[in-house]
Order: sequence, then C-alpha cells, then structure tokens
Amino acid sequence: MSTDFSQARRYRVRHTTKYLYPQEVSYGQNVGYLVPLNQPGQERLAWRLQVDPPIPDYQIYTDYLGNEVLYFAVERPHPYLAVTAESEVRLTPVAAPIQDMPWVKARQQLATQAPHVRQFCFSSPHIPHPDLCHTLAQAAFPSTHTGLIAGCQHLMQLIYQDFCYQPHATQVDTPLDEVMRNRQGVCQDFAHVAIAALRSLGLAAAYVSGYLETLPPQGQEKLVGADASHAWFSLWVPHYGWLDFDPTNNIQPQGQHIWVARGRDFSEVTPLKGVYLGLGVPELQVAVDVQRIE
Repeated sequence: MSTDFSQARRYRVRHTTKYLYPQEVSYGQNVGYLVPLNQPGQERLAWRLQVDPPIPDYQIYTDYLGNEVLYFAVERPHPYLAVTAESEVRLTPVAAPIQDMPWVKARQQLATQAPHVRQFCFSSPHIPHPDLCHTLAQAAFPSTHTGLIAGCQHLMQLIYQDFCYQPHATQVDTPLDEVMRNRQGVCQDFAHVAIAALRSLGLAAAYVSGYLETLPPQGQEKLVGADASHAWFSLWVPHYGWLDFDPTNNIQPQGQHIWVARGRDFSEVTPLKGVYLGLGVPELQVAVDVQRIE
C-alpha cells in the first residue's frame, strides 16, 4: 500500500460529552474511546483532554485490539461531568485491494488468520444472533462465486436503500431483531446489521467508531456542533487487512472519515461510559465538531 501526501487532508475534532446528574454524585470512574487511531491512511497529530470538574490525572492504555483507551476518575462530589477531547489528524489516501476473490475462498482463508481476526466472525453482545440478517446476506452474496468486496458493496447498498435513517427510532441498546423488523435506525444500527449479515456467512466484520466531516448545503455556513460521532463497519480482506464501508451514506470511507476505535460492536468501543456513586439517571448531552484545516 502507498499513500499520496499531496492529497492529504487535516482535520480538527472537538467532542464534548456532558452528564447532568439529578443529584450531586460523590465519585465516578470513566472509560472512553476518544483518541483517534494511528493506522495506514490516518496519523494522529495532536490530542488533549479537558474535564470539568478538573481531575489531577488520567491514563491512556492500548487494549488488545490496538485501540487507545482513556481512563479517569472524579474523586470528589460533583453535580455534572463535562468531558472534551480535542484531536488533530491527517488523512491520506490508501490504495484499495488490487483484485477481488470469491467470498467462499476468503472464508476458507480466515481459518489461517490469528485469533484477533477470527474473533470478528462470531457473535458479540450487541450482535448475539447474526443469523437474523442471513437473508440480507444471501441477497448480497447470491452465489459462491460472488466477489468478497463486490458482495460487501452490494450489502452496503441494500442497507442504504432498504433502511430509513431515523435519529430517534432506536436507542443504544435497541435489539438487532427490532432494527430488522422496523427497518429504521441510525448509523450504529446499520453497522450492526451489516456486521451480522457478514458474520452469518462466516466472514470477519468489525464495528468502527469515529467521526465524519459533514458538509452543509451549498451557500450555508457549517454549524459548530452539527456533527456527531459516526459508525460504520470493516470487512477483513485476506492479504490486505481491514476495508471500510459506510452503509449510512453508501460510500467507502476515503478522506472524510476519522477512525477512533475498532471493536466487535458498539459495546466494545463506546465513546464514553462509566459508573458513579449517586442516585438517578443523568441527562446526556453530546456535541461533536469536525473542521477541515485548509
């Protein structure tokens, strides 16, 4: 693979998460996936964290999938928690696979891959029953001779055409069977549907959490905070690696998607989650701004 730095794009990302507690809480621990990946096609140039109320320190460690994980604790009473992660990344084009192969052959070659790849062939907390999407997989891969990449592109198109994007139709824990039945949801749901379909065929597919530069209508100014965290899926291609697809927009990421973490599903790469000592359910507010640096 090669990159062309003459076509590089730089982005600045600001991701703010606020928890407004119904009553003051005395203590909290938090884990987050808010640090963009360093990988082919993406270089993390800068990153910093702001927490209110202030914390003395935080830790970042690498999990077994290669993601950067943030951990911190708030060890004093607080009525709210505001966490802002600011990143700067550079994206460069990555060469696509030179040729396709039958998906059945790709499945056979997965048997020789390391466990960190093969684990993406099986069920996971948010995708407990991949066979729920097997009919969709059969439509995208009608023959044993169907190309791995061609079939995945067809799957992406089917989801884009058959499912309706409705921001308030689902929650983070909406079951997969409900999404399939109602045919509506958000990017997280569409990624889970695609992953389930591919796993029902014995293929390796991963959930990707990240950001997407959203461009305003022509003649209108871009609104700060109008962007949101985004999700899509990756397909494991033998002799190449992870190849990404965005079923929400029916495109293959190249130049506008920013990778933060890759896991088996949303539960493994949730942007921010934690536990606290207190009563009630907090109100959650999230704002993401992605700005291209000319």
